[in-house]
Amino acid sequence: MKTVATLATGALVASVANAQVVQWDIVRRQTGPKLTRRASTFTEVITNQVDRGGYFASCQVGTPGQNLTLQLDTGSSDIWVPSSDSLVCQQTSENRGCILGSFDRSASNTSTIVGENDFSISYVDGSYSKGDYITDTFEIAGATLHNMTMGFGIDTDIPYGLVGVGYTLNEAIIGTTHSSSSQYDNLPVLMQKQGLIATNAYSLWLNDLDASTGSILFGGIDTEKYHGDLTRIDIQKDSQANAYTSFIVSLTSLQAVSSSGTDTLSSTYPIPVVLDSGTTFSYLPTDLAEQLWNEVGAVYYSQVGLALLPCNMENSQGHFSFGFGGSGGPVINITMDELVLPLTTGQAITFPSGPYKGQDACQFGVQNFSSDSVTYLLGDTFMRSAYVVYDLVNNQIGMAPTDFNATSSNVVAFPSQGAQIPSATAAPNQAEVTQSTTSGSGSLGASGGFQSDTENAASLPPAFDWARIAVMGASMAFVMVGSGFFLLF
Repeated sequence: MKTVATLATGALVASVANAQVVQWDIVRRQTGPKLTRRASTFTEVITNQVDRGGYFASCQVGTPGQNLTLQLDTGSSDIWVPSSDSLVCQQTSENRGCILGSFDRSASNTSTIVGENDFSISYVDGSYSKGDYITDTFEIAGATLHNMTMGFGIDTDIPYGLVGVGYTLNEAIIGTTHSSSSQYDNLPVLMQKQGLIATNAYSLWLNDLDASTGSILFGGIDTEKYHGDLTRIDIQKDSQANAYTSFIVSLTSLQAVSSSGTDTLSSTYPIPVVLDSGTTFSYLPTDLAEQLWNEVGAVYYSQVGLALLPCNMENSQGHFSFGFGGSGGPVINITMDELVLPLTTGQAITFPSGPYKGQDACQFGVQNFSSDSVTYLLGDTFMRSAYVVYDLVNNQIGMAPTDFNATSSNVVAFPSQGAQIPSATAAPNQAEVTQSTTSGSGSLGASGGFQSDTENAASLPPAFDWARIAVMGASMAFVMVGSGFFLLF
């Protein structure tokens, strides 16, 4: 977990909509940042704190049930809960403890240790959780799973747990044993085996940045939550493991569109990107991210590794079109009101000089990332604009533009194990996608429409006094170190 901006927490209130469909409604809420002491100022360590963009599940664990709120994460595969005895959960004057809940294993009469000291998960920012693997009951509003395998975080520096819903080959135990034979039935697999859903598949609707609710629907789709038709694209195998370990799809085009023109952004396509709800921002290759920054007038600050822009750019009418799976594949438009995020938790910080002097500073929702694994991330700044269906049996993603703030519902269940995504058609030309370099015009013809009410940014960014600014974190990624990359088959 590398973190960098507002913890948008949420409670996922579970309800069984009908036979073999389970829906959790996501409710986002605001919590204050956790600050670390630095000299005479308070500064949030952006690589360690989640401050905006998490979606959290309200669950019960054990017998009798203990209430916990856990982060939903499509980028990892384990459920893990912090121990109530862990140091991070102890409340002090400088530590709020595990305010989203912790688990007292001794108070559950159905808890069993199945792997003592076997649970160990770490994230790319160095944060971690270690302890035991346990089995216990796991309840989502009346739908109860028995003998659910979970990590029990005894030694952790993360004050909340996770609900990972990815591939079982991405479970933390495999990173420990280096053997695929160690995988176990995680949440969506066990839901299918215990008859709650027909197949290992679910759909995710995060809704827009300002919305209070969204949902994850296990075992089905909701045809009222998206516009147009769902299009299926293939999930790609991890190039190092030669196996399906995460939701990697091929980004095949990116355009900037505004009233002043359309620019095709140059890069070497297809770009492998992971669709990850556990990541606040989206992270693209530096050359591509810089083109987006130039279009909107964002300025990069190396001191904090962020591109900033005036907050009023959220009113810009331009958008970026992300294309997948070649011609005829799904295209998702991301508008600026989904890409401009607050920089601080308190009073807004203004640019101290330059063409943006006096304007409130915000973070831009697409940042750069030098990926050692040559895989990039599309997080919540992208995911909110897409209705995404995850089919872990056929290894496919269904995608369509989201219907923001939809109030109606029409749930369609997957009819059987291995059934195709309902109401979806396959992208017709994805088999023809090959690696090539797309050259852009370089003229930034669309930038005028993006920045019609804003002066162009200066070539050198104005200086901020970062020591006195508590920067809001943004969860960069719940990406496990090792898991999925050191498999022994």
